[in-house]
Amino acid sequence: MAKIELIMPKMGESIMEATILGWLKQPGDTVEMDEPILEIATDKVDSEVPSPVDGVIEEILFEVDDVVEVGKIIAIISTEASVEETVQDDSSQPITQNKVSTQEIIAKQVEPVVTESNDYNETERFYSPLVKSIAKAENIGLEELENVSGSGTNGRVTKDDIFNYLNNRSAQTPVTKPQTIVKKTETTKSVTSTKPANSVSGDVEIIQMDRMRKLIAKHMVDSKRIAPHVTSFVEADVTNIVKWRNANKKQFQERYGEKITFTPIFVEAVSKAIQDFPLINISVDGDTIIRKKNINIGIATALPSGNLIVPVVKNADQYSLLGLAKQLNDLIAKARNNKLKPDDIQDGTFTLTNVGTFGNLSGTPIINQPQVAILSVGAIIKKPAVVETEYGDVIAIRHLMMMSLSYDHRVVDGFLGGSYLRRIADYLEQFDVNQGI
Repeated sequence: MAKIELIMPKMGESIMEATILGWLKQPGDTVEMDEPILEIATDKVDSEVPSPVDGVIEEILFEVDDVVEVGKIIAIISTEASVEETVQDDSSQPITQNKVSTQEIIAKQVEPVVTESNDYNETERFYSPLVKSIAKAENIGLEELENVSGSGTNGRVTKDDIFNYLNNRSAQTPVTKPQTIVKKTETTKSVTSTKPANSVSGDVEIIQMDRMRKLIAKHMVDSKRIAPHVTSFVEADVTNIVKWRNANKKQFQERYGEKITFTPIFVEAVSKAIQDFPLINISVDGDTIIRKKNINIGIATALPSGNLIVPVVKNADQYSLLGLAKQLNDLIAKARNNKLKPDDIQDGTFTLTNVGTFGNLSGTPIINQPQVAILSVGAIIKKPAVVETEYGDVIAIRHLMMMSLSYDHRVVDGFLGGSYLRRIADYLEQFDVNQGI
């Protein structure tokens, strides 16, 4: 009988430790592969850690509320396997032949780990690092935090509890009272000055950014600071694509159980064009250009909350149109149901955003760092257009779509950016309306 070491997983690039919230299994309990064993919390996310194997919990090495470094052994599992599977690399990130999956991290770009504030330590009530981080960001003191009702084990305040509290708190934001400041003059007389209050009328609603919006805001500002943005535009005739989809979407869903949208066709064209212009598929590190061999296309996805996340189709050039449809439908569904895993939003090399879904004709998107380009596709509109035929030019009603490419002018000049964008349009316009499904 082999013994498998359960390792504290790494939940993100900046996360170096996690707090154990509770053990779902005890020594002697039987576990199946991927069955949750314990709950952990970081300053970014609360998650469950599943078992990497079928077996029996032999030993638990840490107690509830213990803060454990990433890569440390937290439990021992006995299994019928003949050899021990656990391996650990130099970066202290655990690797097993059966990977331990973790819950989604909201965004790849994360803020530095927030250390515990002394204000939150002067209490016997337990607060997870995530809750402390949110409280600190929202200027919630210990006295106020103590009054937040907890729905977790033993009254523990969860992420949802504090977000619900903040929503109610924002709706009842009081007007800031004037602050009196007492100064001593050179003649030792007391002088009183009043700091003006923030004026909030009944016609104004104050809305606190949620944590995800703060991350997005920081990422966008950093991108504009890092990369000089240039945007090029083309208009593509996508009539053949519209006709093909209208003729085949019902049969496609009946045969494969998948909806066929325009997005897989756009991703296919983007991938083909990257193969023609590989220097679009790069990143920059100082004075070094890093060319990516894998074509990993991120799809900007709007969430019900109004926020944005970018799941990634890995090796998009290796999928058929059906394969792309399945991958995209799965990723977008997981994004909207908050079920993405960390790997689903990492390692993108190029991003596509569809502003046409909002009825917009075009846009000038901000580059998703560390990439160097992002494509925006607009709404497909019927317009009169000049069409060349064997009998001469005619005016016909066509389905036209504006596309824009924002690119990093440090490494992508107008020739490369404009040629790449035109090539995408060429692939879309050359779409075979008679192809099968």
